[in-house]
Amino acid sequence: MRNQFDDQDQPQTDPADAVAQAAEMFRRNAGKFVPIVGLLVLAIVAWLGTFTVAPGEQAVIRTFGRESGKRGPGLHFVFPFVQRYDKVNVEKIQQVEVGYRGGESVPIEALMLTGDENIVEAQMIVQFKIKDPSLYLFRLADAEGTLRSTAEVSLRSMVGRTSIDEVITTGREDVQRETQLLMQRLMDQYQSGIQITEIKLQAVDAPDEVRDAFHDVVRAREEKEKLINQARGYQEDLIPKARGEAREIERQAEGYKQERVLKANGDAAKFSATLAEYSKAEKVTRQRMYLESMERVLANLKNKVIVDRELGRSTLPLLPLGVQGLASLPAVGGAK
Repeated sequence: MRNQFDDQDQPQTDPADAVAQAAEMFRRNAGKFVPIVGLLVLAIVAWLGTFTVAPGEQAVIRTFGRESGKRGPGLHFVFPFVQRYDKVNVEKIQQVEVGYRGGESVPIEALMLTGDENIVEAQMIVQFKIKDPSLYLFRLADAEGTLRSTAEVSLRSMVGRTSIDEVITTGREDVQRETQLLMQRLMDQYQSGIQITEIKLQAVDAPDEVRDAFHDVVRAREEKEKLINQARGYQEDLIPKARGEAREIERQAEGYKQERVLKANGDAAKFSATLAEYSKAEKVTRQRMYLESMERVLANLKNKVIVDRELGRSTLPLLPLGVQGLASLPAVGGAK
């Protein structure tokens, strides 16, 4: 069993001697530790300095805080503690919401004044991608916030030049196009390194307080436009038909005119020819004309009875007492 006297019997080790012994041992074996330490340092440097850039990304290298280069997709190396890198996806389409967040309206952004002094609530999605990583990383402290503010300013500017009817109905495409152009121009002035790819207006409507009344007005205007378009369609259908019928009547009248003129010219030529023949032989021509006239008249009679003129002086004329003739005679002796 140990007691306090046992500890007093053991020799005490001087810390300085222990350090000296360790230093002497390291000095004797330094040649063995140097390669191991070197390999360990190189492994740590390689592990800290190696990085991978994925497809569609770019890495911006900074040496002592200053940009010193860019790297594309692949495996790359930087010196730890001396160089740093920032990776940026230059192909991904990103978006920000203006006037709402996650389906909830943000009135301070959404409510705008139109060119005809009406209030409209507009919501918009801005899609963009990064075209210059250096500008995107180092020119703006809050690139997304700047983009949202610029989108709001641009949309307010375009809505302020347009009437409420055009913003809600026919002018949406123009507002989107002009807003995108203005946004891109402002972001280029800010040297943001951002390219606006598309702008989409979501909900564009009157505020909740007057929405129902506004919709009634819109429906009435749409009904008015519908009736006007129907009337114009009827007009466009009726007028060509009337013009076509008028042209047809004119052509018929012109044809009838030509027919009458040609017929009159033919009759006049025939009369002139007949007159010339009549002057040469009056009796023969008169007789021929008489026979031709009788031929035309008698050709239209169904029943013909030809009696010599001399026969009528010595005989009693015979009435045509057929069935129709008897029915037409008056009754004799009071018979009915």
